[in-house]
Amino acid sequence: MDPNKIEQLLADVRRGRVTVKQAYERLKHLPFEDLGFAKVDHHRSLRTGFPEVVFAPGKTAEQIIDIVRSLNEKGHDVLVTRLGAATAAELEAAVPGVKYHPVARAATLSVKRPRIRGKGRVAVVAAGTADLPVAEEAAVTAEFFGNKVDRVHDVGVAGLHRLLAHVETLRRARVLVVVAGMEGALPSVVAGLVDRPVIAVPTSVGYGASFGGLAALLAMLNSCAAGVTVVNIDNGFGAAVAATLINRG
Repeated sequence: MDPNKIEQLLADVRRGRVTVKQAYERLKHLPFEDLGFAKVDHHRSLRTGFPEVVFAPGKTAEQIIDIVRSLNEKGHDVLVTRLGAATAAELEAAVPGVKYHPVARAATLSVKRPRIRGKGRVAVVAAGTADLPVAEEAAVTAEFFGNKVDRVHDVGVAGLHRLLAHVETLRRARVLVVVAGMEGALPSVVAGLVDRPVIAVPTSVGYGASFGGLAALLAMLNSCAAGVTVVNIDNGFGAAVAATLINRG
């Protein structure tokens, strides 16, 4: 439940539209519902403004389906991250309304039309096509949490003119998520062009000496552009949540 639903429920009890017993039935799974293999946190959106998100790796298809059903039955929109295509097909067949985003490796289920809560736009900028899975995870997550998102793809520093063709889009954004592997230089370049927060996402894209994204991570942490914030390797989801909090503020 989110704060608006709690307030509406209490108002309905006061006005006699809902009985105390009915209200209890709706509230009894706060703060969590024990499914045996998972304790589903129905209270999270009330505490943090975000519903619980399902991280798919390590879970069986049946477990994911049960968690998604539990969240959906309590009125939560649902986001599943790092979801493989085969498991996604099982989820779509079992739960009506699930939509799979194959590039992002994410699935969404919306109880109602997403409400735009961000004050401005979020730009998700990807250095290369190989970075798109992480960039799309960020973009889909940001949209799911109520942001208007602009996507700028394949604008890495090996061809800087490609980035400069999108300067107006970059400067229109209220916050930017910049995704890059290899040497991880793109966030520094973008941060030198805008007066907005830049959240840098290193990816594991690269040859041997990139060390699975560690080289990009260290480059971003040592950015010469002031104010660049860095999340973990391949963590498009975390970057989108941070961008959402900034955009709501």
